[in-house]
Amino acid sequence: MGFGVLGVKLLAYCSCSNTFQEDKRISDRPMVPSLERVDIRQGLCYYPRRGAVPEVVAPFLIQRGADKVAFVIGLRCRECAREYPVEPLNVCDFCFGPLEISYDYKAIARVISRQRIADGPLTIWRYQDLLPVDAENAVDIQAGFTPLIKAKNLGKVLGLDNLYLKNDSVNPSFSFKDRVVSVAATKALEFGFDTLSCASTGNLACAVAAHAARAGMRSVVFIPSDLEAGKVIGAAIYGPTIVAVKGSYDEVNRLCSEIADNYHWAFVNINMRPFYAEGSKTLGLEVAEQLGWRFPEHAVVPVASGALLTKIWKGFDEMVEVGLMEGPVPTRMYAAQARGCSPVVDAFNAGEDMVKPVRPNSIAKSLAIGNPADGIYAIRTMSRSGGAAYAVPEDEVVEGMKLLAETEGIFTETAGGVVVSALKGLVERGAIGRDELTVAFITGNGLKTQEVVEDVVHPLTIRPTMEEFEEALHGLSAAGR
Repeated sequence: MGFGVLGVKLLAYCSCSNTFQEDKRISDRPMVPSLERVDIRQGLCYYPRRGAVPEVVAPFLIQRGADKVAFVIGLRCRECAREYPVEPLNVCDFCFGPLEISYDYKAIARVISRQRIADGPLTIWRYQDLLPVDAENAVDIQAGFTPLIKAKNLGKVLGLDNLYLKNDSVNPSFSFKDRVVSVAATKALEFGFDTLSCASTGNLACAVAAHAARAGMRSVVFIPSDLEAGKVIGAAIYGPTIVAVKGSYDEVNRLCSEIADNYHWAFVNINMRPFYAEGSKTLGLEVAEQLGWRFPEHAVVPVASGALLTKIWKGFDEMVEVGLMEGPVPTRMYAAQARGCSPVVDAFNAGEDMVKPVRPNSIAKSLAIGNPADGIYAIRTMSRSGGAAYAVPEDEVVEGMKLLAETEGIFTETAGGVVVSALKGLVERGAIGRDELTVAFITGNGLKTQEVVEDVVHPLTIRPTMEEFEEALHGLSAAGR
């Protein structure tokens, strides 16, 4: 069925006939002042103007081709539940709470299935029905469907027989941030932005620059000036404008919030944040699918802003909501932070509902957010799931990186070292049992933080003779190496 610019037809799902039928409530109604028309490619045709009372409040499904359907109702405040239209907004103007996407889960449940997902691409876009954008026009560099590895060697060291690693360090720009930016960049184009931007601790800058290049957009990324060289180079190669700010990430973020109010740019983690954050839940969706449609009993997640942990849980929760899995979700969620910046862990372990901002001083720079935007929601998720929080001593971060590399052949960045050492600590506490299904999330690549493990380099330097080789080999044997 085709659509003209003026003769737009809106389709609603009919449960009696299992078909989409034209919704006469709007199709036969002339344009009214309280409704705005949007390009059909956005997946939404009409939505209420801000401050207006819509004449029709029910969600509508828009046919965009064979089986491309958007199920977004709008935006909703996570605190007061006030509703907003689909716009580049991130904060409620009534209570200042954060906004998130509101979906029509009943409609999704009628369409989605395990087979439909299995027939999709081997990327995050296999879960398009649970994402707030039009997958047909996705800014896609093939993020997602990364390996889920049975970690037999690491499990043996830690005393776990059922340990898995979700290795997101092999995404195209080498971190899980490709997931969130793919969604945000796609939505930014739908909104008509031509500049993609962000405040970043490193990995996000790389992902934003890469996706902007793919989309043909300008990119401007803001980073702390003391960022690791690997992350700066990893962003710079894509040709963005890099702004290095003399300050912490939290100061960078505050500056970007001001800039976002004055420049018509798509800041993926500010004005695009409700859409951006949805990409993280694909990690939860993938893990459950890769486990043979099972939920893990334990999930250990690195925490910076707190959004990743909450969205992985949301992914699990949505699978139950739309009928892909049976509930309730049994997974216990664990937050892992480094001691030099652990506001979420400290608040949770103190039994507090609010997170007190701290000044970061950590080797794990990708997690060094002193005032985490989603900290309170991470605390609520851990409480709801029966999980826990663990702060890793700074000197154990690199130990975790080395342990993972030496046992499973995975070179992770400092955030991964935090996860592995936190997992070790949780096992020692008795929080995770030997036979319990556990997934640890490895979110970034070690090539970005090489300087912290430079002490592992001890080459045998010899002349090209057999005699010197055997002498050096003998020296290794004598040293027990």
